[in-house]
Amino acid sequence: MAAVFEDWRTAPVDEPLRAALGFVEALALRPDEIGPETMKPLREAGLSDRDIEDVAVVCSLFSVIVRIADTLDFDVPPDEHLEKMAGIMLKRGY
Repeated sequence: MAAVFEDWRTAPVDEPLRAALGFVEALALRPDEIGPETMKPLREAGLSDRDIEDVAVVCSLFSVIVRIADTLDFDVPPDEHLEKMAGIMLKRGY
């Protein structure tokens, strides 16, 4: 994870994930560049149409959530709280 956050282009991940991360970056930062030709390298890396759709939906939902949180100035709890809640959610689910 740390390597992906540092630079997804050089992180030790498989090619389908690297392609998905590149797609997410373009979708989030340069959506005007997304078009039918964008799908070719994703498919060549082994992503199915369903995989591409899933990546696009997750990216879009996170973008909306972040914008709402920023607009409404949501409070971000400290890491200790997030770690505690993550354990609870893993046991009980969301």
